[in-house]
Amino acid sequence: MLDRMIRAAKLDPSLYEEVEADAASMPQATGVVLIAAVAGGIGTIGEAGAPGFFFGTLLSLLGWYIWSFITYIVGTRLLPQPATQADLGQLLRTIGFASAPGVLRVLGVVPGVGQLALAVSALWSLAAMVVAVRQALDYDSTGRAIAVCLIGWVVQILIIAIPFLVLGMFVAGSGGQVPAA
Repeated sequence: MLDRMIRAAKLDPSLYEEVEADAASMPQATGVVLIAAVAGGIGTIGEAGAPGFFFGTLLSLLGWYIWSFITYIVGTRLLPQPATQADLGQLLRTIGFASAPGVLRVLGVVPGVGQLALAVSALWSLAAMVVAVRQALDYDSTGRAIAVCLIGWVVQILIIAIPFLVLGMFVAGSGGQVPAA
């Protein structure tokens, strides 16, 4: 698994082809997402504490699934190319491995380096996702893969953010207290 994570972080297209074709690699892809999520939780624990660590890890898993599902729909239904053939499992595996650079988020706890590490990790993970999507959807255009990734990212953010916004408005409207049922 470590070798695959390194190859994913190196943006190796053959790695993404490999995990796309290997249905048995789903536990590894899930493991990569969990490792990156835990690294992110550790990287932000100073700001968010234990609840932030727990919810951040949970949201990373949820975000992975949502982004993969949206990418699958957009990539295979709205923006396919003639050679595009993929299923949700293929996108989950390739996008899961694309989160390998997220391990750098653990450096978020290092004063003076933390913000830079988080930014580099985010951009590197996005680049890995573009390669993963290009390979999984059999695109011959990186531009199309970028478009699919950006659409999926925006929709995923909206899906995850809306419940928090609604809850925030609900709590704010009750004077900061959640009313008893």
